[in-house]
Amino acid sequence: MELQVKTLDGGAAGSITVSDEIFGLDPRADLIHRVVRWQLAARQGGNHKTKRRAEIAATGKKFVRQKGSGGARHGDRKVPQFRGGGKAFGPLVRSHAHDLPKKVRALGLRHALSSKVKSESIIIIDEAKSGEPKTKALKAQFGKLGLANALVIDGADLDKNFGLAARNIINVDVLPIQGINVYDILRRETLVLTKAAVSALEERFK
Repeated sequence: MELQVKTLDGGAAGSITVSDEIFGLDPRADLIHRVVRWQLAARQGGNHKTKRRAEIAATGKKFVRQKGSGGARHGDRKVPQFRGGGKAFGPLVRSHAHDLPKKVRALGLRHALSSKVKSESIIIIDEAKSGEPKTKALKAQFGKLGLANALVIDGADLDKNFGLAARNIINVDVLPIQGINVYDILRRETLVLTKAAVSALEERFK
């Protein structure tokens, strides 16, 4: 598959041949969904907690006589049916993460990349570099490319000036190739890859 390459200013910079096994698959929503669920589950804090009966600081003394009160035979103020008592079956601190095979994760990433190609929401640029860390100048360049909501993936080393200039632009994320993931690809309208990022992906899935 051949994709056109552009410069940051929107000009033409030739073309690049990419692997059909990475960018030319027929996207499967079920695979992508599994990977997104796995990512979001691992991100959950899982620190929600309520006190159970044994954790309530209250007396255990029987507070009403066994017979003659006209009520139930209660012996503890810490039971769930009383205000201030323990919570029955409440949430506990736990991890929401679950396992997902590496092959499924890799396949999900390839299908996410292919979905961007299929929807024509991918742009290849020659490089992501800026001469100075100026947000206004970079925003103007993004305007020439038609980028308003985008994820930019560069090679292993991000250009410092580019990263500084981009971090104040709303709805634009910049990641090195090590940080590429399915969720971030899908949450932005346009995926922008540098030639270095494409080469790294080709090498990764070789």
